[in-house]
Amino acid sequence: MHHLRHEKMYGDIKLYAGSASPDLTAKVAEYLGVSVCGREVVSFPNENLFVKLHSSVRGQDCYIIQTTSTPVHRNLMELLIMIQTLRLDSAARITAVVPYLCYARSDKKDQPRVPITARLVADMIEVAGADRYITLDLHAGQIQGFFTIPGDVLTAFHIQVDYLNSIRSQMNAPVVVTADLGFAKKGRNFAAGINAPMAFIEKRRLGNDAKAEALTIIGDVTGRDCVIVDDEIDTGGTMVQAVNLLKENGAQNVYITFVHPIFSANAAQRLADLPVKEYITTDAVPVSAEKKALFGDRLKILSVAPLLGEVILRANEGRSVGEMFNE
Repeated sequence: MHHLRHEKMYGDIKLYAGSASPDLTAKVAEYLGVSVCGREVVSFPNENLFVKLHSSVRGQDCYIIQTTSTPVHRNLMELLIMIQTLRLDSAARITAVVPYLCYARSDKKDQPRVPITARLVADMIEVAGADRYITLDLHAGQIQGFFTIPGDVLTAFHIQVDYLNSIRSQMNAPVVVTADLGFAKKGRNFAAGINAPMAFIEKRRLGNDAKAEALTIIGDVTGRDCVIVDDEIDTGGTMVQAVNLLKENGAQNVYITFVHPIFSANAAQRLADLPVKEYITTDAVPVSAEKKALFGDRLKILSVAPLLGEVILRANEGRSVGEMFNE
């Protein structure tokens, strides 16, 4: 009996781009050596969306890359409609590749009479017809448990650490800082990854508004370069407080590394005004040209396309994803 090595289980890879991720999808397609499949997404005057595929996907292994950053509800709805379109066209397997998953902060009932919206989003993706999901640096690990379909929750950690190590020789006695205690465990991994000590900013949140109160630094930052690590930057309020606090406590150069550049409202401007040497992020969420311009050459965007491309390739061939990270 002859055996084909890495025989495909689900037909060929069919890659689709959601409206929110055309550039990232193009880079993934380049990595895989495939072309992005044609589709139409029409937004009617009544704001209803309509999707039409240019060719059949019957029996194929389909991947939709769509990040669910702003406009959140349009992007989420488009993702769901695209999944259902593929399902109704008899795709063999559908994987929702969502680099940034919306509502990830609504992951528990932390007060009476509130929803767990992250669970609702997971349910919607499943009901639409997804067989699998791939996402990046979830705000809370337990969101994996909201899905009953299998998924790959990836991290940009290795990409960020590789870059930090490449510029480490330019840093003066670097220390890794987390802007809140909730990120301390992941921060410790960064500290180990670049062989640096840690410091923490203790932050107390008041009420339901997005504003938080940064208070004290635990650890020594005087005369050292600081690398602030976080998973996303939304309004930038926490970062403004963190950078100012570090500078008041004698920190030298400040670097900020984070995966998801959400940059709501005037966040990009607020961040660009800070005395920060370099902002290191990824293309999991697209940053507009106008916002990029505010940072000048201080914004470094690392691509997650090779990571997503390799995971898609391994999923298609039925190979281990953990092996990529020696797991």
